[in-house]
Amino acid sequence: MSTINFAAREINCKIVYYGPGMSGKTTNLKHVFSRVPGHLRGDMVSLATEDERTLFFDFLPLDLGTVQGFKTRFHLYTVPGQVFYNASRKLILRGVDGIVFVADSAPDRLRANAESMRNLRENLAEHGIDVKEVPIVLQINKRDLPNALPADMIRSVIDPGKELLLFEAMSDKGVGVFETLKTVSRLVLERLSKNK
Repeated sequence: MSTINFAAREINCKIVYYGPGMSGKTTNLKHVFSRVPGHLRGDMVSLATEDERTLFFDFLPLDLGTVQGFKTRFHLYTVPGQVFYNASRKLILRGVDGIVFVADSAPDRLRANAESMRNLRENLAEHGIDVKEVPIVLQINKRDLPNALPADMIRSVIDPGKELLLFEAMSDKGVGVFETLKTVSRLVLERLSKNK
């Protein structure tokens, strides 16, 4: 849930990048971090294991201007993709305002995508959050893989009702990264303005 600091006239919103291990969540944040001017972003904190997988979270505050006279700051997090870090995933989801679900296009990752989406729904439910009440955007990443599954096939497993906005991406090249972020940010701000 977004927080409002009236003294600083600031609204803080939390966006979490969720998905299976090695799907490109950290790569998304690193690309955003590298392209946003230094005066508009804070420091990125990355905690990784020796095999370079995200262990806890990356943190990137993004200043996106003002809303009704309040400065808006987005805090971007990734969750660890590995299932055995589920306690960390739950903790990072606390207070979430928007989610980018990053799916992997590799054929051998289809099941991992499905398991990660099921895990996301379970963890949101544990926080008392209805999955339909939080803006979620689906990013199908690694579209440049030579054996990439069709986006429709991946979507049919993760989002069979076609309820989520979908973006195809190659986060290591920056393709689709900002489009995904801008959309989830817009959805978060629209939801925030309705709740005022």
